[in-house]
Amino acid sequence: MLEIENLKFGYSKKSPLVLNGLNLSLKEKEVGILLGPNGSGKSTLFKLLVGVYHPFGGEMLFDSSNLDKMKHLERARTIAYVPQSISFGDLSVYDTILSGRLSRFGFFPKEEDKKAVDEVIEETGLTAFKDRNVNSLSGGEKQKVAIARALSQEPKLLVFDEPTGNLDIANEHLILQEARKIAHGDRGISVLVSIHNLDLAMNFGDRFFLMKNGAIKYSGDEGIISEKTISDIYGIDVSIETVNKKRFITIGGNEDEK
Repeated sequence: MLEIENLKFGYSKKSPLVLNGLNLSLKEKEVGILLGPNGSGKSTLFKLLVGVYHPFGGEMLFDSSNLDKMKHLERARTIAYVPQSISFGDLSVYDTILSGRLSRFGFFPKEEDKKAVDEVIEETGLTAFKDRNVNSLSGGEKQKVAIARALSQEPKLLVFDEPTGNLDIANEHLILQEARKIAHGDRGISVLVSIHNLDLAMNFGDRFFLMKNGAIKYSGDEGIISEKTISDIYGIDVSIETVNKKRFITIGGNEDEK
């Protein structure tokens, strides 16, 4: 379980705080969706979680262990990170995914590492691609490889920073379905995702965190996403409609009510 309490961070002691008293709680097997405008601190939060930055104050706990006090290898085995911009070396899909095991095997992979990679490749539907150069794949396929590489770490928390930003509609759905399958599967992994597509967010998340000015202003299940909260967070008028049991947001509000 991820618990963030009163987290504070700024890029220098003299600059304004980017995160100012942020609180967040995410349970095992939950897909948490982080929403907020650009500049609200989403990517900064993720970089704090994986240890790129260190907080000015507050705590980040996973299963009661302080993330910021973990050794590098222990943290790498706890959290896997899929960033906005994905880059790969000139490797096969198999070797790229195997590289996610480095925190576990060091220089030479063991049979258990190869077995773990084989299982992840099968689980993510990449068997037909495993011998191909990863850089020859499409954007959606590369994103799946990035997820598979992260899964091969056997993390307890998987963090996605805007994983659908450069994908078409079909691959957006594919990646978020993958995230949901990971969280609700046998691995017992918590998943925290930052995305901009509010329609996708409402239909794939278990728990939602709405950020504004470096803090979580609203959190809860799908019920917290309303015309009022979206207007407050993003500064726009919207209307929310339900079609075939799925909710959709229209920018500009309900014209019939004007």
